[in-house]
Amino acid sequence: QVQLVESGGGLVQAGGSLRLSCAASGRTVSTYFMGWFRQAPGKERDFVAAINWSSGSTTYTDSVKGRFTISRDNAKNTVSLQMNNLKPEDTAVYYCAASSRGGVYYLTRAYDYWGQGTQVTVSS
Repeated sequence: QVQLVESGGGLVQAGGSLRLSCAASGRTVSTYFMGWFRQAPGKERDFVAAINWSSGSTTYTDSVKGRFTISRDNAKNTVSLQMNNLKPEDTAVYYCAASSRGGVYYLTRAYDYWGQGTQVTVSS
């Protein structure tokens, strides 16, 4: 099956930037959309951003609008999340996910492939 591997996490000062990448490998399957979720300690895994794989249209949770940008490279089977003006509340493990089934893009159940997660820590 499709495997997703995230990279690019790390420690950054508030106001700084990080770029997360997600590389897909394995069996080629149809993709409706790909997304990024994040999970802070003691919190649920929450939606961050999603991108329609064919059209490139994007959507974001309100708290990251204007700061984060999701993008994809269909030929390379990669999706990225550019995170600018990071805030301490952005601290979480970030997960890349892919949906081959479709559904509601901001719900975890719409996604059937997940990466292992990468830690993003923003210090104040």
